Amino acid sequence: MYFAVITILPEMFSAIRDYGITGRAVQNKQVVIDCINPRDFTTDNYRRIDERPFGGGPGMVMMAEPLAKAIQFAKSQASQHGCRTQAEYCPVIYLSPQGDKLDEKTVMSLHDYDAMILLCGRYEGIDERLLQRYVDMEISIGDFVLTGGELPAMVLMDSVIRRLPDVMGDAKSAEQDSFVEGLLDCPHYTKPHEFEGLTVPEVLLSGHHANIAMWRFTQQVNRTKQRRPDLWQNFKPNTEQARLLKKVNKK
Repeated sequence: MYFAVITILPEMFSAIRDYGITGRAVQNKQVVIDCINPRDFTTDNYRRIDERPFGGGPGMVMMAEPLAKAIQFAKSQASQHGCRTQAEYCPVIYLSPQGDKLDEKTVMSLHDYDAMILLCGRYEGIDERLLQRYVDMEISIGDFVLTGGELPAMVLMDSVIRRLPDVMGDAKSAEQDSFVEGLLDCPHYTKPHEFEGLTVPEVLLSGHHANIAMWRFTQQVNRTKQRRPDLWQNFKPNTEQARLLKKVNKK
């Protein structure tokens, strides 16, 4: 998958391009991440990409023209990497607190695209005309405001890249994460057997796979009910989950 990130701070993306699972995906050529600086598409000596807002008010607004040129360049780069550049294959996504909230369902829909162009805003925001003309969707990572779109862009990329085929060392690891099946994840334990007076639940040492699966599912149900009642209210069990849920309810 090809990612083009439009940002005035390309150095920030070494965190996702050079390290961990996402860095390995780049190294293995499963993913390409290009950072495109809109300052490279300005025409003045100061490489200015922001101006004061019409109507007055605090702060600065990112200008439409250099961002439009950056988006057009990003699409040409995506095409050179063999990606289709129409919106249904390569959407332009603006990271914004006003966007639709990122969740597992959204992540799974995004990982089917050929490419993505991620637009990172700064200052007071971006000229609305640019958003109307060039942006296909807006995505938020939560109901709070950050200083820019770079961190949300990295969150989005990390969540999508780890769901791409063969990126995770063990595909089942991603399948068992919180939210994937509509529930929070269960507790996890490793060596040593005892830590500061706390021991590992005996069922996990039993080797009885059916009992372990039942224990883990029960923990997921209880955690979701307690910590995220909103998720539990909307939980729709699959066939296997419905079978296990009947056992949980009998206890």
